[in-house]
Amino acid sequence: MTGTAGHVLVVDDDPTVRDVVSRYLTRSGYQVSLAADGERGLLLATAELRPPDLVVLDLMLPGLSGLRVCAELRARPSSSGVPIIMLTALGEEEDRVVGLELGADDYLTKPFSPRELVLRVSSVLRRYRDTARSAVGAGPPPTLVDGDLTVDVAARRATLGGQELSLTVREFDLLAFLIRHPGQAFTRSELLERVWGWSFGDQSTVTVHVRRLREKVEPDPTAPRRISTVWGVGYRYDVGSPGGH
Repeated sequence: MTGTAGHVLVVDDDPTVRDVVSRYLTRSGYQVSLAADGERGLLLATAELRPPDLVVLDLMLPGLSGLRVCAELRARPSSSGVPIIMLTALGEEEDRVVGLELGADDYLTKPFSPRELVLRVSSVLRRYRDTARSAVGAGPPPTLVDGDLTVDVAARRATLGGQELSLTVREFDLLAFLIRHPGQAFTRSELLERVWGWSFGDQSTVTVHVRRLREKVEPDPTAPRRISTVWGVGYRYDVGSPGGH
């Protein structure tokens, strides 16, 4: 069985990593494309004919770095929404945070289990493809509105003041989840489990995504009124705040 689960592009300069990851993904039903450097990866990721459904991207690449590739993909309308899973070496925490800030949806630290990567790929793609039911819980309304912010969950589309927001898969899922539960405070671990589907993981992932969301939905991200910090707890969405009008 090949290619039925989706098309995954793997960009990594290590031939062993490419081979092992490709074999595991293929066994799980994915069609796999491979690139050994950033230039080739960017070309394949933005191809009009059979673009990937998801990109597995090593940050340490020769020539065009993985961070540059990530930034380029997010800057182009045709690829701005494609899910990206980063591969980072142990100890590259700064690069990992930068990658998340640039819009990567998930990450794995090398060395990693190929089986875990397949699970992460499946999880991210499921989030991307699912309708309102998987994004924000059972039976949500098709459209969520807070002042000039509108979240169309079924279409996976958010607008602010009539202008469509450029959101990554995880950013949209996080926004949809928070706006669906107004006034309720969630810890970072709760958000990691309920939005990312992880029972464990680096909670700084949530922090980075909240910061990116604030930059897109708040009039003043340094003084957020929609996505509030609840000190000692986590985050809360405030519907009808002054920032929502």
